[in-house]
Amino acid sequence: MKLLIIGEARDGELRNVTFEAIAAAKKIDSGAEIVGVLCGSDDLSDSAQEIIYHGADRVVTVKHDDLESYTSEGYSQAIMAVIEDESPDGIVMGHTAIGKDLTPKLAAKLESGLISDATDIENDGDKAVFIRPIYSGKAFEKKVITSGLTFVTIRPNNIPALNRDGSRSGDVTSKDVDVKDIKTVIKDVIRKASEGVDLSEANVIIAGGRGVKSAEGFEPLHELADVLGGAVGASRGACDAEYCDYSLQIGQTGKVVTPDLYIAVGISGAIQHLAGMSNSKVIVAINKDPEANIFNVADYGIVGDVFEVIPKLTEELKQKV
Repeated sequence: MKLLIIGEARDGELRNVTFEAIAAAKKIDSGAEIVGVLCGSDDLSDSAQEIIYHGADRVVTVKHDDLESYTSEGYSQAIMAVIEDESPDGIVMGHTAIGKDLTPKLAAKLESGLISDATDIENDGDKAVFIRPIYSGKAFEKKVITSGLTFVTIRPNNIPALNRDGSRSGDVTSKDVDVKDIKTVIKDVIRKASEGVDLSEANVIIAGGRGVKSAEGFEPLHELADVLGGAVGASRGACDAEYCDYSLQIGQTGKVVTPDLYIAVGISGAIQHLAGMSNSKVIVAINKDPEANIFNVADYGIVGDVFEVIPKLTEELKQKV
């Protein structure tokens, strides 16, 4: 079996979900040949080597000026050309903003099915069983591909990446692709998200709700996130109140996250928000309302004023971390 891994980078750095996709491919078939695919406009050799260090057998790079920024037209042309050359048995990519845009386009071109947002992979004999959440995370379904291409996207931060092995070696080959008829031209990229840890891949998330009361109320959350090496998120209520940008929104209409630790600060626990974070491994809720719904899903709860609890918690953690 041959499985293609579509790599994804941000600001020249490979996203961790690329390495998780390699681990997912190994779970599909431990003996499969893993071939990474990288697109871009700059030198991709270092990134290609990192993919090999994390478990790929070889990497195909596609370099073109029109691949400097992601567009579904450009990337789909480049990757389709690699797929036609390689004739893989399966394709794996992260269930990210780019993955959610690109993979349906590729699946349509390939006349293939697509299993999206898988959180785990099991084996039933020689068949891979893909587990994915449904009904806003209230239940899980298991899917098996009976025929055709195995095409799947995996949710970030769910399938652990393999250990990096700097002694691994593999071929890195380049492919020339005539990218043409690009209807979308990227003039500039303006990022609204905060600097630091990527929210969708963060192991620790500090999320604020309406209970933080203002944009200034998010400052203690950023301080706590810095101490824990985490990222700051928000409920839709906080975004609607203009306490922060919508790029931080977690929930049914925002990002879906599964960190090791999720600290909900001043969040009541509306079902739409729970849909985006209820599968976090450990949930800590801080709210002055003991009847808040967030406590029903929390592993640990603190009833108190967030403006008193967060600074004390931050100071205590500074001494421990």
